[in-house]
Amino acid sequence: MIKKSSTNHNEEDIIRKYSSTVYRIAYSMTADKADSDDIYQNVFLRYIRKKPRFNDENHEKAWFIKVTLNCTKSFLTQAWNKRTEALSEDMQYQEDEKADLDFAIKQLPPNCRTIIYLYYYEGYSTKEIADMMEMNDNAVRTSLSRSRGKLKTILEKEGYNA
Repeated sequence: MIKKSSTNHNEEDIIRKYSSTVYRIAYSMTADKADSDDIYQNVFLRYIRKKPRFNDENHEKAWFIKVTLNCTKSFLTQAWNKRTEALSEDMQYQEDEKADLDFAIKQLPPNCRTIIYLYYYEGYSTKEIADMMEMNDNAVRTSLSRSRGKLKTILEKEGYNA
């Protein structure tokens, strides 16, 4: 019987630990499952190849977020990725509040979706988000405020009292 090395076990634990965060950030910026899957794989391949050393858990999490943001930006700037295809008018979607919120969030620009995700789902402060995204703290706060307003408008058009 072959035993797994402790290094592989540690890599699996870390991948499991940051799996959701990496995928959600990628998805928040691309709004596409297949593209998010590709980015997810790239982030964890980079982690396995580089084997970075972290000072603490915060440093570790920040590394994964930063690499995910960078991989996503690179992915979105690739020429073949700029092709678009019109959606069918008779497309079906789920009719519940979560689906409506997801739909509303997807209508925001990628940076705004990412800021919303990092702030509300990951619990980062605007200063921490600014550092990760290489933005000014005031720009993050402004973007967050405008995004909230846009979400409210979108949800009100859908009949929700936001």
